Amino acid sequence: MVKPPPFRKRLTPTDQVTDLVESVKIYARQETLGPLKGAARWVAIGTLAATSLGLSMIFLALAILRLSQDLGGAALDGSWSFLHYFFTLIVVALLVWLSFSRISQRSLAKGE
Repeated sequence: MVKPPPFRKRLTPTDQVTDLVESVKIYARQETLGPLKGAARWVAIGTLAATSLGLSMIFLALAILRLSQDLGGAALDGSWSFLHYFFTLIVVALLVWLSFSRISQRSLAKGE
């Protein structure tokens, strides 16, 4: 003999709409909040890294300028004092080029 299927309570239209709304809310949270949290973390780490790199470049430029002024002595004073700044500009430009050459663009999506 075949057993009848277990008794299921029939949902009223109000219960169906409530269930649908809850399902949509759960799906929306799952598909938006997770990726947004990942993007916020990515932006925060990038901002911290850019700030650290910027500050280190400023301190390094000041150190190069000071070293150039110390090593140059009296030979590069007066009308030749611009060379200290020129040397610093060249070294910092090389470091900026090196930094930008090491940057890779990755997608925020994990699978790409």
